[in-house]
Amino acid sequence: MSLKSDLLRAKTEEDVKDAYIKAIGLKAYSKTLVDIRTKEIWFEAKGVPTPPVVMFTQLLFYVRSARKLGEQIPPFLCVIDTEKAAIMETANALPILNEKTIKWPKSGSKVDKSLAVLLAPLIETHIVVYQIDTYERDFIATIRSAISAGKIIRTSITPDNLRQVFDKWVVMIGRELTGVSLSDYALLFFADIMHDGKKAAVKDLPAKLLHDDDKPVFFLNGVMYELNSLHGYRNFWAIYHRPPEEEYRRYLLERRDTLLPLDEREFKGAYYTPLAVVDKAYDELAAVLGKNWQQRYIVWDMCCGVGNLEVKHSNYRNVFMSTIDQADIDVMRASHTCVGATIFQYDYLNDDINELGLIDYSLSNKMPLTLQNAIADAMAKKKGAKKLLVLINPPYAEATSSDNAANKGADRSKTGVARSKFASASMAGYGKASNELFTQFLARIHKEVPTAIVASFGKLKYVNSQAFEEFRKVWQAKYLGGFVVHSKAFDDLKGEFPIGFLIWDTSKPEPITEIVTDVLDRNAAYIGDKTYTNVENDLLLSTWPVRPKTNSVPALPLKGAVEPATTTADLRGTKWSNGAIGWFNCAGNDLQQANRLTMLLSSGFASGRGFFINKDNLWQVAVMFTVRRIIKPTWLNDRDQFLQPNKALSDEFKSDCLVWTLFNSANYSASVEKIRWNGADWPLINHFLPFKEAEIGAKTAFASSFMATYMSKLTLSAEAKAVMKEGRRLFQHFHQQKFGRTIVDDFKLGRPDVGWWQVRRALKANLVNEQTNFQSFDVAYEKLSEKLIPQVFELGFLPA
Repeated sequence: MSLKSDLLRAKTEEDVKDAYIKAIGLKAYSKTLVDIRTKEIWFEAKGVPTPPVVMFTQLLFYVRSARKLGEQIPPFLCVIDTEKAAIMETANALPILNEKTIKWPKSGSKVDKSLAVLLAPLIETHIVVYQIDTYERDFIATIRSAISAGKIIRTSITPDNLRQVFDKWVVMIGRELTGVSLSDYALLFFADIMHDGKKAAVKDLPAKLLHDDDKPVFFLNGVMYELNSLHGYRNFWAIYHRPPEEEYRRYLLERRDTLLPLDEREFKGAYYTPLAVVDKAYDELAAVLGKNWQQRYIVWDMCCGVGNLEVKHSNYRNVFMSTIDQADIDVMRASHTCVGATIFQYDYLNDDINELGLIDYSLSNKMPLTLQNAIADAMAKKKGAKKLLVLINPPYAEATSSDNAANKGADRSKTGVARSKFASASMAGYGKASNELFTQFLARIHKEVPTAIVASFGKLKYVNSQAFEEFRKVWQAKYLGGFVVHSKAFDDLKGEFPIGFLIWDTSKPEPITEIVTDVLDRNAAYIGDKTYTNVENDLLLSTWPVRPKTNSVPALPLKGAVEPATTTADLRGTKWSNGAIGWFNCAGNDLQQANRLTMLLSSGFASGRGFFINKDNLWQVAVMFTVRRIIKPTWLNDRDQFLQPNKALSDEFKSDCLVWTLFNSANYSASVEKIRWNGADWPLINHFLPFKEAEIGAKTAFASSFMATYMSKLTLSAEAKAVMKEGRRLFQHFHQQKFGRTIVDDFKLGRPDVGWWQVRRALKANLVNEQTNFQSFDVAYEKLSEKLIPQVFELGFLPA
C-alpha cells in the first residue's frame, strides 16, 4: 500500500502520522508536543491540508523552546499533511530563532497565521515541498537519506527517470516561462539540467541558462524568457541534483525525442532507435554487405534525428546526416555525436523539389557538394566510386486523403502530411502510399538515387498491405535480408506490431513477392523467423465474395448494435439491397484491423466498408466473419493478410462457421421496435435468430424466422450442436427474466425477437439481481473454436 493511498483513507491527524511513520519506516520515535520526534528529524503533522509555512512556524516554536532548555536539536525539520510534505535543514532556521524583532507567543497553541506571514520571507527559500501524489518516492528517499547520512541527498537525473523529471520540470518551471512553445520545452530543460547553477556542463546547446543577478533566465532563438515565479524553480532544484553524471549526459541529450510532443514526434519521426536494435542492424548490414561495408559505402541518413542510428559507425568521413530540425543538429554538436560526419539541416520531402517534381539542389543550396558528387559518381558507376547506402528510420505519420479533408482531430492523421512538395509533384502513380511519410521518403530515394542500397526501419505494410499494391508496382527492389523487432523495443510507440529493418538493392528492380526475416523480441533477442508474402489483390479474402448492389429503399444507418448514426460527413448505410437481412462489416484485410472492424448488424453501417448479407452469400459471410475474428492478433502477425481458400470448403466447416458467427460477441444483430433517426422512427428487425418462439419461451411471434428456417436444412457437427444447446438455454433464461427499466432502455428490449448481443449484454448487466451461468456456454464455444482454428491455416486463409 502506498503513502498516497493511506493518506486518502486518513480520517484523523493520528492517521496521518501513522501513514508517514509506516511509509518512511521509522523505528525509534516518540510522539510528544512535537508530533513525531526522532534524533535526526522532528515532524509537525496536520490532519487537513495546511500551508507549509504555517506548519513550520509551529514546529519552530517547539525548536525554540527546546533550544532554550538546552535539549538536543535535530538537523532536520519536516511538516506533513494529507497532501504534501516539506523538509528544511534546521541550520537554516536558527538565525530566525535569534531574531529579536519576532514576537513569539507563550504556547504552541497560540501560534497563528499572522506569525507565519512574518516568518514566510525568511524560511520559504529554505524549504523543499513534495506533493505526495507525484513526489512520494522522492520524498521518502530524501527523508531516509537525511536520517542515514545526516544530510539531504538530492535525486540524480538518469536515463531511467528522464521523462518523469522532465514532466515535473514543465509543471514547476516550464509553465512559468511565458510564450514558450511546447516543442521548445525540451531544449530549455536541457539548458537547465546541463548546468550546475554557475556554469554550463555542456557547451553550445541551442538554449542557454543565464543569470540576472541571482535570478535565472533562459535564452533561445534570440528570445529571453524570464520566470514569472521563482518558487517552483527553487523547489525543483532542491529535489534534484544537477548536472547529471557525466556518463549519462550524452545519452540524455540523445533522448530529446522522448520529450517532444507526440504529434511532432510522429510527423518528424523523432523516435529513438534503441542501441541494442542498432547493434542488430549493423550485424545485419555486415552479413549482407560484407564485413568492410563501412569503408566501402557512403552512408546518408536523411532523417537522422539526434544521430543514434549512426553512433555505431566507425568511419564518420563516409557518413552524411541530415534532419528537418536544426535543434537536432545543435544537440548533436553540443554532445559531440558522430564527430567527423557531415551533418546538415535538410527537409528531405520539401527542399530542392521544383514545380515539375524534379530535384534541383540549387534551389536550397543546402546539399553538401561532396554528397552531390558522391550521388553523381554512384549513379554514373564511376570507377573507384563508393556505393551509396541509405540508412534511415523515417517518420510513420500518415494522412487519410491527399488533402486530409476528413481530419477533424478524431484520428492520428497529420494535417499536411500528403502535401509535401515531393508527394504533390512526384507520386501520382503511388496510390495511397503518397499519404504516408515513410513511403514518401522511399519514393524520393528511388528517384534521386535509384542505384542505392536502402536499409530502412518501418512498418511492414509497404511489403504486403492491400492498400500498397500500386506502390509495389512502382517501387521494386531486390530484397537482401533483414529482421522484424517488437515495437515495444522502441519507447512510447503505441500498440504492438512488428517494426522491420529491411535491406534492399534498388539497382535491381524485382517485384516484392515473399521475404523471410529474423524475428527479434522487445529485448532484440532472436526468437525465430517470419515470412511475409505479397499476394495480388484478386487473391485476398476481401475480394472473394460478390458484393450485392444497393437499391433505392431507405435504410437506417447504424454506428452500433442499437445506436443510429450521428455523423453527417461521408454518411453510408442509408440504402438497402434486394433480399438483404443485414450488414457485414469487414474493413481492411489484415489481422490488425479485422479484430475490431468485423461485425454483423441488422441494418446498414454508417461508415460502409462492408456489404449487405442475403441468403446467397450468408455462408461466405459466416466463413469470412469466423476467419477474421477467430485468430487473435499478436505483435508479429498483425500485418498478415487474409487469403481466399486454397481448397473446397466442406459443408461442416461452413455450418460450424455459421454457428460460431451467430454466437460471437461481434454479432450485433438486434431487434428494436423503433429507433429515432433523421426525424423519423425506424424499426430494426433481427433476421439472425436461430431459434423458433416455442424453443426459447418467447411470448409473442418473431418478425422474421429466416435464420431458424435456414439452419433447419443444415447438418450440424457435435461441437456446433453443443453451442446451439447452450445458446438456447441462455435465450430461454433471458425470456424468463423481468429486467429493470435501465437495462430495458440501455439495450432496447421492447421486442421478443431480440438478438444475441441484446441477450448477452442484458443478462450480464442483470447479474446483481439474477445469476446466469455462462461457463457451460463458454466451454462449448471454446471447443468449437479449437476445432476451427487449425482449419483456418489448413484451408489457406492465413499463411501457416
